[in-house]
Amino acid sequence: MSQLRIRDFGIDIGTLSTGRRNAITDVEGVRVGHCTLSEGSTQTGVTAILPHEGNIFKEKLIASNHIINGFGKTIGTVQMNELGTLETPILLTNTLGIGTASEALIEYMLERNPEIGRSTGSVNPVVGECNDMILNDIRNLSIEKKHVVQALEDASSEFPEGSVGAGRGMVCYSLKGGVGSSSRLVELRHGTYTIGVLVLTNFGRMGDLLVNGRPVGEQLSQHVKASYEADKGSVMVVVATDLPVSDRQLNRIIKRSVTGLSRTGSLITTGSGDVVIGFSTAAKIPYKADTPLLSFQTIHETDIDEAFRAVSEATEEAVLNSLITADSVTGREGNEAQALRSLLEKYPVSLL
Repeated sequence: MSQLRIRDFGIDIGTLSTGRRNAITDVEGVRVGHCTLSEGSTQTGVTAILPHEGNIFKEKLIASNHIINGFGKTIGTVQMNELGTLETPILLTNTLGIGTASEALIEYMLERNPEIGRSTGSVNPVVGECNDMILNDIRNLSIEKKHVVQALEDASSEFPEGSVGAGRGMVCYSLKGGVGSSSRLVELRHGTYTIGVLVLTNFGRMGDLLVNGRPVGEQLSQHVKASYEADKGSVMVVVATDLPVSDRQLNRIIKRSVTGLSRTGSLITTGSGDVVIGFSTAAKIPYKADTPLLSFQTIHETDIDEAFRAVSEATEEAVLNSLITADSVTGREGNEAQALRSLLEKYPVSLL
């Protein structure tokens, strides 16, 4: 992509190597698509994560989710944690758009799977959200089914970050937030695996922002008065991996994303909906019980610490990428969120 990311500013996060794209799509088969709505007081959109290139309802994946702080309205997590599987793409949008997005995703799955509601049970759509009401007039209910379809059809291994898709109206650390991604390679004795992270950032106060341990937000606060100081936002974290894990092991891994959030300055405040969804592409679970037994490989528990480190580093870098790639946006009632990149060009604040 042509966007400048945090590494282009000389900031290397952590010690592990990144994948080729340094994005969630470094996990083979994963694709990401956006639909962005940007007109006047409508500053919102949809982001779609397609976990593999086949029919995910017929070839389900090991999955799990973790609630860091539960001030959120995510759909589909109850069944996911009960069964440990994912059977639809994952959608991200604004808080009041999740109903429409869920219905559109159901229709998308019905069109491709005539068995649903006939020879099988129902389908479990997974939709996450953050509240973009500062920049977007969320009461207009601007998200339509066609926007979900556009995001799904736009899905690719290469995708933009920042003020796009579901990230269009998001505010992070009192700056323009949005969509960010990063990946890490996990080298174990039995192979090299990838952990990729995509975040939707809508949390934090400017003064708390840390970049690789440096108090960048505190320095910015000396030059800029933050328009939105109250930390009442949220973050969605989506973790993909090809590491062979059980849903229990996956849950342990995705919990460690909170350390990456904290390294950027997040305090996980009471009004924040902080939700993590994870899936592994290492094994596909057939929806038909054609064989009496299913067999899966999983890593040994002694190998899991490298995965903990990988998800932490990738989450931290994904948050920073969401900030540095974002463009300034003016939306509802003239509210504006300034881009970190623009402020760094204007004021004597160094990331290094």
